[in-house]
Amino acid sequence: MTMSTTQHSTTDNDLVRLEHVSKRFGPVEPLKDINLRVGHGEVLGLLGNNGAGKSTLMKILCGFHPASDGTMYFEGKPVNLRSVTHARQLGIDCVYQDLALVNELNVYHNMFLQREPVHGGPLGILNNKRMKADAERHLADMGVNIPSVDVEIAKLSGGQRQAIAVARSVYSNARLLLLDEPTAAMGAKEGAMILNVIKRLRERGDVSVIIIAHNYAQIFDVCDRINLLREGEIVFDRATSDTSVQELTDIVVNEYRAATEAEA
Repeated sequence: MTMSTTQHSTTDNDLVRLEHVSKRFGPVEPLKDINLRVGHGEVLGLLGNNGAGKSTLMKILCGFHPASDGTMYFEGKPVNLRSVTHARQLGIDCVYQDLALVNELNVYHNMFLQREPVHGGPLGILNNKRMKADAERHLADMGVNIPSVDVEIAKLSGGQRQAIAVARSVYSNARLLLLDEPTAAMGAKEGAMILNVIKRLRERGDVSVIIIAHNYAQIFDVCDRINLLREGEIVFDRATSDTSVQELTDIVVNEYRAATEAEA
């Protein structure tokens, strides 16, 4: 099926850009020819069926997998990400569904995990007062409502934990934030909390975001642009203002019907 897309144009406002990126694992090629761009402060929704290549693409962007072919540009310069640590040093961070939070620690210790400020001197005593004050301020700036930063992570809801993980990445100087199904398995109230955090980021304009999601309505609520990934290629690239939930639904339904007829 031929699909109408916008052009993958290059602009001076691109924070990250992939050109003709592919990924092979032996004979398997989950990504074939990816051309993707994300502008400064832009929120991009990445849609696609299971097996379309979304997770592989995110792992390339965060430095977990090297690309087999193609070029990645960050701030207009070609980069070859050597590791997840290298990506984070550039300001690229991924928040997965498992969150990488420590349930037994309280909120403010999780916010500063592995980068805890300490008082001077040979003992290196943790500066808990500073961490607590900074965590309270950061979470308030992001619109994250929790009972207290002293509470253990394990006692919070899934939505609250996800919001804390996002806020931690933002205040670790993330410039490109990758969110893998941030509202998966959440009720309407918790999902709304995460969407509000993303909206706050969008309003700030200093962090770009790529969201993997299946809920089209949520994508339209928070994203500036939408990419649809199919069989390892981006086949649809539109501003949310230039498409609709119905159009995307029709595309996916038609794809499913075409695949079913081909197998018959």
